[in-house]
Amino acid sequence: MAKKTFEAALTKLEKITDELEAGELSLENSLKKFDEGIQLATYCTEQLTEAKAKVEMLLEKDGKLEPVPFDGQESGHQNLPE
Repeated sequence: MAKKTFEAALTKLEKITDELEAGELSLENSLKKFDEGIQLATYCTEQLTEAKAKVEMLLEKDGKLEPVPFDGQESGHQNLPE
């Protein structure tokens, strides 16, 4: 993978998960896939953490930067500043 993107890493992680769940890999290959999956999961977590930090920085209220918590389970725009 030349340049890793969040989407590409997530797709690869889903593929690895499917392969491991199928249970058809040897122990050695399973360990290799598991290790690769851990690395991809770490990368995805880092990307999400960076994105969250950027969103918090961009949310401005009354001329001051003020982080607004994001709850991914809520629908609508309740947490967006006006």
